[in-house]
Amino acid sequence: MERERICISAKRQITIPQKFYDMLGFDNEAECIVHGNELIIRPVKETAGGEFAEQILADLIAQGFQGEELLARFKEAQRKVRPAVEAMLRDAERAADREGDYSL
Repeated sequence: MERERICISAKRQITIPQKFYDMLGFDNEAECIVHGNELIIRPVKETAGGEFAEQILADLIAQGFQGEELLARFKEAQRKVRPAVEAMLRDAERAADREGDYSL
C-alpha cells in the first residue's frame, strides 16, 4: 500500500498526488465514498457497464431482437448494470463488515 500525506485548503480542496492520479487513471471526475471513518476517492469510469456490452448484445440478439428494438432494449439493459453492480458492492461491504444475514 502506498501512502502520502496531503494538505486540505481553506476551501476544503485537495490535490491528488501525480503518481496516484496517473496510477489510478483519474480524468476530470472523482467519486467520493464514506466507508466507516474513511473517505475513499476513486476515478469515475465513464464506461461503467461497458464491460458487459457484448454479453448484453449477444443475449438480446439470441432473443431475436434486431434494429431499433435491439437498440432500445440494449440501452435499457445498460442503464440497469451500474445500479445492479452498486447494490452487489453494498451487499459485499455489509458481508465484509459482518452485517446482515450472510453465512460464510
